[in-house]
Amino acid sequence: MDGMRPEVLRYPFRDIPGQGEAIEVADGVLWLRLPLPMKLDHVNIYALDDGDSWTIVDTGFDTRLTREIWHTLLAGPLHGRPVGRVIATHHHPDHIGLAGWFQSDHGAELVTTRTSWLLGRMLTLDVQEQAPDETVEFWRTTGMDPAILEKRIAERPFNFADMVAPMPLGFTRIKQDDTIRFGGRDWDVHIGNGHAPEHATFWSRDDDLVLAGDQILPSISPNLGVYVTEPMADPVGDWLESCERLALLTNPEQLVLGGHKLPFAGAPLRMRQLLENHHSALERLLEHLDTPKAASECFVPLFRRTIGESEYGLALVEAVAHVSHLYQTGQVTRTRRDDGAWVYQTRG
Repeated sequence: MDGMRPEVLRYPFRDIPGQGEAIEVADGVLWLRLPLPMKLDHVNIYALDDGDSWTIVDTGFDTRLTREIWHTLLAGPLHGRPVGRVIATHHHPDHIGLAGWFQSDHGAELVTTRTSWLLGRMLTLDVQEQAPDETVEFWRTTGMDPAILEKRIAERPFNFADMVAPMPLGFTRIKQDDTIRFGGRDWDVHIGNGHAPEHATFWSRDDDLVLAGDQILPSISPNLGVYVTEPMADPVGDWLESCERLALLTNPEQLVLGGHKLPFAGAPLRMRQLLENHHSALERLLEHLDTPKAASECFVPLFRRTIGESEYGLALVEAVAHVSHLYQTGQVTRTRRDDGAWVYQTRG
């Protein structure tokens, strides 16, 4: 409307915290950043002041460098006060990687959802020196590039235990509609899905703050992947449902503190963008599937850019998620190709 300011995402903090440093983004809320050895080269951590101790939200990978940075943070920006509680938004290694270390070495309480804890602990215990037969078969069903498949069969696979500290027994469960107090605020717990099962987000009752993990990010869409552990999962359907439900909680003034990129305001717009991103991708994919294609042959309509080998794995599981969503919602058919790959085609 005339005279109204156009709706945009706003970034109140253009500077990022340096290694071992912190930026205060709200009263008693510190933004920290830890490095990741991948294209997405950082994870955001938030420390909330509980008076004589801190609650931290997410932890980073378990690496020697990350532990060294944490020692610097504890002695510096956190003023030597202990971490009394770790909240893990979800089970991915960059978020839960050092939760067990904080429990065992620092006496912290771990707070997370039941699914996050069970998956995190199970995957750290499931160490594989070579890809299991089930995994190789799953890769074949995706139509994985033969050269990449051969290389993956020959090399040691990534294990959660490579980047996640041992997780001792015991955690405190949070679930949908819980309220939890930390950082001088009461927070409502709302659960998202799609990027990770039972992903926790926290919505302050006392001010316009949202701790969003990877469920709401400002300039990237979180990966939605299908894996051998649950080959008929529908993370795309879960994601769309979560975005529609969480969008009802948003207002333009909330400061969203996500797991990657910059804190931002403008959550209602961002939720619409996240939904549109995947609806548009599904529409392009339906057009692409006018002839039978495996998931590995769907990168162009989904990502609209070249996918390199370093990104291939995440791109492939996301492609599987989207074609499988179309199959499970009855929009495409699925048949087995001679090479073992599932191929999908638009009904017509």
